[in-house]
Amino acid sequence: MVARIRVLCMTQQWILVKHASGHVKLDGPNRNFDLVERELPQLQDNQLLVKVIAFANDPILRTWIAPDIDASRFYKTPMSLGSVVDAYALAVVQESRSQAFKAGDHVITETGWTELAMVSAGAVQLVDPLPKDLSMTLYLGSLGYTGLTAYFSLNDVLQATKDDVILVSGAAGATGSMIVQIAKKLIGCRKVIGIAGGAEKCRWVESLGADVCLDYKSSTFKDDLVKATPGPEDFINAFHDNVGGKVLEAGLSRMALRGRVAACGDISNYNDEDTGLKNWLEVVKMRLQIRGLVVFDFATRFGEALRILTDAVINGKLDVGSSEHIVDAPLKDVPKVWTTIFQGANTGKLVTRLQS
Repeated sequence: MVARIRVLCMTQQWILVKHASGHVKLDGPNRNFDLVERELPQLQDNQLLVKVIAFANDPILRTWIAPDIDASRFYKTPMSLGSVVDAYALAVVQESRSQAFKAGDHVITETGWTELAMVSAGAVQLVDPLPKDLSMTLYLGSLGYTGLTAYFSLNDVLQATKDDVILVSGAAGATGSMIVQIAKKLIGCRKVIGIAGGAEKCRWVESLGADVCLDYKSSTFKDDLVKATPGPEDFINAFHDNVGGKVLEAGLSRMALRGRVAACGDISNYNDEDTGLKNWLEVVKMRLQIRGLVVFDFATRFGEALRILTDAVINGKLDVGSSEHIVDAPLKDVPKVWTTIFQGANTGKLVTRLQS
């Protein structure tokens, strides 16, 4: 019997050292994260050693690192102190103890903010190179959980049709920008209204296919929304909301009778900035249906949806050329890049491509 030689494998990782209340702190004694070097355990059967190529930056991480989360009311186990900060990544297999994977395979998996990670083969999705020189980082966005969220929001939660007026908040973001395109270019919805922050972002959203995009930072935002939805026939039938707060409040005020709302995010409140609704009566008056959306509820249908989205991209029905905002950064700057989501720095999916 040949003895297995233990090879020391060290990696740098960002770990959670303090749960975040209010704005995330990157420096000082109250910082939320620390960069540490750790030895990885020995690779076991059905495990892979992977090297990160790029990270997805998701605003929901802000919720995962919050204190006092009731795990029984959350779809994911809250992060504990000392654990690697959660993140999904595009990675390449360095070593495999699984017959399903080999060194050199590209995968999507939850590695956390680390250079190297040991992952279970059962928690890994094998991905192939894309045609037409498309970047594999699209698997972190348009052809990943972002695109899947948009697909299932429109087709299952909102049940959007070509006769519908659609409203999309956070329309310049990762999910919102895919909602705009799928609604207009694949479903053919009658009218698609986007909401974004700033004139430049609004122009970009309109270039994706939105009939109009409204600037929530404008002093005339509420009036602009009324003009875009002037009467009962132009009221909003389906509203995909990523934002919550005052934008959600404005959208509810222009919903059609028996309109549908997909509640997908609450980014306006992720930093404990309470902007609760003041017009909940709209839900009663207009008999609205509001449904929370977590994409993992549709996991058994991911393959079907990804085939549809990938075919649409390859055939030119969906434009992903500008759907991601890639930042090249070393591991030490990964938290800093992530926090720019809350400053509205990105259009499309914010991806950190890891530099050595």
